[in-house]
Amino acid sequence: MDYSKTIAEMHRFVADKVVPGVTYGIIDGDQTMTDYFGDQELVPDRILLQPHEFYDLASLTKVVGTTNLILKLLADQRLKLDDSISTYLPQWRSPQTTIRHLLTHTSDIVGYIPHRNELPKAELVPAILNLTSGPDLEHVVHYQDYNFIFLGWIASQILGKPVQTLISERVLPALHMPNATFHPDDVNQVVPTAILPGKGLLRGVVHDPKTRILKADCGAAGLFSPVEDLLHFSRWLLGQVDYPDFVSRQWVDQLFVDQTPDHLRSRSFGWILRQYHDHHYILHTGYTGTLIVVDRKAQQALVFLSNRVHPDATNQQFFPYRSRLIRTFIQDANRQSE
Repeated sequence: MDYSKTIAEMHRFVADKVVPGVTYGIIDGDQTMTDYFGDQELVPDRILLQPHEFYDLASLTKVVGTTNLILKLLADQRLKLDDSISTYLPQWRSPQTTIRHLLTHTSDIVGYIPHRNELPKAELVPAILNLTSGPDLEHVVHYQDYNFIFLGWIASQILGKPVQTLISERVLPALHMPNATFHPDDVNQVVPTAILPGKGLLRGVVHDPKTRILKADCGAAGLFSPVEDLLHFSRWLLGQVDYPDFVSRQWVDQLFVDQTPDHLRSRSFGWILRQYHDHHYILHTGYTGTLIVVDRKAQQALVFLSNRVHPDATNQQFFPYRSRLIRTFIQDANRQSE
């Protein structure tokens, strides 16, 4: 199990001061390695990273939580991929937009919401519903949080509870993720994110401003988790553990298949879809500096957790490092399996 190149790339994030610290896990068949290094916090105090700490997963919430909630509704025939958004959210003015469009980020939602991140929830919800789908509907992948906000609201219309409550009750226990949560019990175990004017250091409070406004009604972000739960989740995606009472393996298989209406080859349900030689692998990132990569054919996965936005969210240096890390891991993973 030689991932020396991947591990060297992760250490470079900290050595080059791109992120304060890193926690990671690598799965290779039936083996797992984990480690952590660097700092959890730089300001106001410098504090060393500790094991088992929780990270703000940001958009990993989409694929850990909301995608699987929707997958369960599809499997139970409570929802269909070709259902119109307007069936569940009648205020929405583009009835041609479907569940599949939302899941694959091909909805092309257009429109502008002035002062969006400062609006109260009672104003933000109707403002989002007042947006429309544009001319590139189903022809272009345009990654947008709105897609998963809508999916969360649709699940709530069907099941009668806020999306974060539904994920907490129906997804996380079913996938044996006992620590992942929207409400960390001990904020001292949570790696902090940005320092915001008027709010100070965010620790145990979600970084995404829309989620702070929408609270339990946001399916686009909000989850916190340690690396251990995400590694177990990755084993489920790899097919190493199975929970048929949740969804059948056939539904999990669909996460590794192009699901875009125009066969754009870049998205499955929720996940980014990429190809290495003769097979697909999936990945997803989070704004705060989180990443999951799953290569089912090679039977390898990477969970990478950092707090890119600490202390300042304008950190752009991170992104080329992340791209290099993904490439290196996939090359390492497939070299192991050859």
